Amino acid sequence: MTDKAETAPIFTAAASGKDFMGHPRGLAYIVFTEAWERFSFYGMQALLVLYMAGYLLQPGTIENVVAFEGFRAGVETVFGPLSIQALATQIFGLYIGLIYFMPVLGGWLGDRVMGQQKAVLAGAALMAVGHFLMAFEAAFLFALTALIFGAGLLKGNLAAQVGRLYGKTDQRRDTAYTLYSMAINVGAATAPLICGTLGELYGWHYGFGAAGIGMLVGMVIYVRGRAYLPPDTVRGDHANRPKLEKGDGRTIAGILALFIIAALFWTAQSQVWNTYPLWIKDRIDRVLFDMQVPVTWFQALDSVAVLALAPLIVWYWRKQRGRKAEPGDLKKIILGCSAFAVACVWLALGEALSGGDQLSLLWPTVFHFVCAVGFLYVGPIMLALVSRAAPEAVNAMMVGSYYLSIFVGGFASGWLGRFYEPLSESAFWLMHAGIVGAGAVLVLIFHGLFTRILKLDEKHS
Repeated sequence: MTDKAETAPIFTAAASGKDFMGHPRGLAYIVFTEAWERFSFYGMQALLVLYMAGYLLQPGTIENVVAFEGFRAGVETVFGPLSIQALATQIFGLYIGLIYFMPVLGGWLGDRVMGQQKAVLAGAALMAVGHFLMAFEAAFLFALTALIFGAGLLKGNLAAQVGRLYGKTDQRRDTAYTLYSMAINVGAATAPLICGTLGELYGWHYGFGAAGIGMLVGMVIYVRGRAYLPPDTVRGDHANRPKLEKGDGRTIAGILALFIIAALFWTAQSQVWNTYPLWIKDRIDRVLFDMQVPVTWFQALDSVAVLALAPLIVWYWRKQRGRKAEPGDLKKIILGCSAFAVACVWLALGEALSGGDQLSLLWPTVFHFVCAVGFLYVGPIMLALVSRAAPEAVNAMMVGSYYLSIFVGGFASGWLGRFYEPLSESAFWLMHAGIVGAGAVLVLIFHGLFTRILKLDEKHS
């Protein structure tokens, strides 16, 4: 029989009032805060390269940016002389890389110095300031700096609070992180349509301003829900801070090993944002009802597929849970990596059967929906597993560290993109199937070891 203390939320305020889809009320505030934060982030991301290459870095404008000459000299010392377009993409790469690196520092500050609620609010404020500073060309580097530090404070600490709504053995945690990931995809799907349209058609600063307003909305939602959120465990008194205990080092090492495997998944997933659009442009017959489907719409389809399938998968898990047949976190990760490998094999199969002709829209459409299954079994589940297994003393930092997997995967996908031209298209996608499939094999091989090191019971392994 399960001890009630193991499955009950760790503080009473979260369980008071109306629930949210069978979850603590605080989850609703976290989910909607994340949706608006991602709206602001993806709104900025949709415009940034276009803004730099088409306007900011052009002669006559770039001279107005404070400290840019020294910044450019530093970048070109590392990467060599860069054209305007190459400089824009390189700055974008540095920006995205730091966005996914800084949650490690932000998580540590939330765990050990500020507390998670204060870190989230400080991060949201910095991000809002960063978006609004984008209205002034002179403040461009200061705007990016504010956005990077703001995202670092907010990202890991907000995600960690999802896990703290639940007891360590509460299986609703997986569903909670799936809802959290749905919020990410809502923001990812809507931001380019709103911020991107405003920026391209009416002026760059309207798009950046819309992103800033979105972040302010997220802050208001978060503040209104603070009574239902996990309280900050860090106070001025160092004696009240959670401390690492004997055996926590092995647990942390096990989580870091999982992050390496997660990087294999994100290498394949990140290729969807990198080389995949070039493949779509070259190899897909995009004419539909006498209209050519834009390449960028397939990026929206990637998020739409996740949003469409997430409720079905959550329902399916709930049915499995009722029969005591729901797979544990590690088993879900194995299934997710396997599904993504199948999706890559599907593209390779299409190329093998094409005879050199362009492929129909069926091939990428099926690809995105199979990818969505893979993502839902890996992305949110990995977050849930880390939040459950990580020691309380470094919980937010470890959740924030998960985003390093995305950083590494994104970097690796960029490096692998050089093989798109020398390899056949079929071989290129089979290579990625092998990479993400290796993740499934590694978790399967080390399943028992991970279960022991992370102290997982049978239903979570």
